[in-house]
Amino acid sequence: MNLTLTGNHLDITPAIRAYVVAKLDRATRHFDHVIDVNCVLKVDKLRQMIEANVHVRGKDIHAESVDPDMYAAIDALADKLDRQVLKHKEKRNGHRRDMVPARRRVRRVSKQAKRP
Repeated sequence: MNLTLTGNHLDITPAIRAYVVAKLDRATRHFDHVIDVNCVLKVDKLRQMIEANVHVRGKDIHAESVDPDMYAAIDALADKLDRQVLKHKEKRNGHRRDMVPARRRVRRVSKQAKRP
């Protein structure tokens, strides 16, 4: 998994980086096919915002969270991403198991074959 962290009006400290990596590890634990993760951390006055784009095979997943506390925003984002990744995984694996077998062709017996 490639992780890119970007900060707008924010210096990304090693503590914040470690916290984000630990929380995003939860999403990759459920689904191994995560290719790339881009996170943007923003500060606008009293709003702390974090956005994440997760690139998995076949789909891009986007989530964002806004909170007065950056660590609370990271927690909320991790929960959202976790739910979305699990939903994508269930959709992807569910189609194979829920397939109904193809309709069996019914042979029509001609009326001539039934007569003695």
